[in-house]
Amino acid sequence: MNIVMMGPPGAGKGTQAKYISERFVIPHISTGDMLREEMSAQSDLGKKVEEVIKSGKLVDDSLMIEIVKVRLSRPDVEKGFVLDGYPRTLSQAESLNELLRFLGKDVKYAVYVEVPKDVIIERLSSRRVCPKCGHIYNLISNPPKADGLCDVCHVPLVTREDDKPDVVKRRYDVYYEMTFPVIEYYRKRNVLFTIDGTLAVEKVKDMLLNILGDDN
Repeated sequence: MNIVMMGPPGAGKGTQAKYISERFVIPHISTGDMLREEMSAQSDLGKKVEEVIKSGKLVDDSLMIEIVKVRLSRPDVEKGFVLDGYPRTLSQAESLNELLRFLGKDVKYAVYVEVPKDVIIERLSSRRVCPKCGHIYNLISNPPKADGLCDVCHVPLVTREDDKPDVVKRRYDVYYEMTFPVIEYYRKRNVLFTIDGTLAVEKVKDMLLNILGDDN
């Protein structure tokens, strides 16, 4: 089964993608992981990515689809894959469709984890990080034992710049503006499934299993 996971920052799509990967024994492929792997391998593509990132620019669609092509050509995707964080734009969705057709594959499930903006702002602005060990807490769902201190390092937790409410709001708006056409693209292809991401993690897992069944 070939799955695309979509959802705004903080929706929990990464957690669910990992669950699907483990449940159906198919690779969880995130945009960040693909970029890091290519850079770490110092492949020709990886060197191009490194150059782009060092210059402070974003990896463009043409380079990104080449990286996706390399990843989806590996033997471990024979039974399927979970793409997390790609595609984010309509042009990326169209390029992915062409690539998959070339590889003799297609997207069978496009899962959109839907969470309202106000919930995302509350979730991410409640996130705290240990500056020493990097452990992440959430003041609402996973608070530290001692108020404001890391359980392990016992140092004051901090709020990341991109978790501040005004930044979270901008990130959400940008994501939705870019991704809404992708959602509609998969809706028209009759492979879109929308899940309520405000529900408990286990409930979301149950909903995913109802959609995916035992189709492995």
